[in-house]
Amino acid sequence: MSENVVEVENLRKTYRGGVEALRGVSFDIRRGETFAVLGPNGAGKSTVIEILEGYRDRTSGEVRVLGVDPHRGGLDWKARLGIVLQNTGEAPTATVRELLAHFASFYPRPRDVDEVIASVGLTEKAKVSVRKLSGGQRRRVDVALGIIGRPELLFLDEPTTGFDPEVRRQFWDLIRRLQSEGTSILLTTHYLDEAAELAERAAIIVAGEVASVGRIDDLGGPGARVPIVRWREGDEVREERTHDPGAVVAELVARGGEPERLEIVRPSLEDVYLSFLGDEARRTTAAGGTA
Repeated sequence: MSENVVEVENLRKTYRGGVEALRGVSFDIRRGETFAVLGPNGAGKSTVIEILEGYRDRTSGEVRVLGVDPHRGGLDWKARLGIVLQNTGEAPTATVRELLAHFASFYPRPRDVDEVIASVGLTEKAKVSVRKLSGGQRRRVDVALGIIGRPELLFLDEPTTGFDPEVRRQFWDLIRRLQSEGTSILLTTHYLDEAAELAERAAIIVAGEVASVGRIDDLGGPGARVPIVRWREGDEVREERTHDPGAVVAELVARGGEPERLEIVRPSLEDVYLSFLGDEARRTTAAGGTA
């Protein structure tokens, strides 16, 4: 068995009119890990995912998903995938159990329907029409449909959009159970705390290119997470990036007592992510004169 369930090398996609959606994207996803693909709207995330799922052709580059070129993947290959789309359309009139039983019949060795219903916290709603469920409960049905076939690789596209904080935390618990079972997961999300909580590694895609890829704590390189000491001197806010913030604070105190509004900031995943978006905005401004 290959160590990687997904391998992407120099992936490019050009649409009519010469619009480059992807410009040499490369990354891999290891068996059993949760990998996040991050980026702003229009960055190319959806194009990458659709190519990996076999729904869109690529212009060039090499792609392998579970050892197969998605462009040539047949029904046996598709049965090894689970897909939870961002939008699933109108809810059916079937009950939760009827819908899951119907989908389970498509797979060679599906999970037990009642066990899946219990795993997403819908046992009490098993005989209720999906159409009568709340938005959060319907999203749990979406996940149940994605895992009923016992997928080796699960695609989760913006899975918690619109969830309230409590339901989102419950959803995270479900994902952790899937992780403990060894399911490989590709996650796209605009919630950076969600990526930091669930994913081991991530790729940040900006303007069709991978700006950074690696472990969550290593994204952006060693300099990206260096702490910042920030304080106010008169009307001016000053800051210094340093590996030894304690020494900087001690020096400031020795010079004149504790400065006003002194704080030590340790850059988060959100800070690193926003720095890449800021870099792209500056490049766009420099190239075209306007942002």
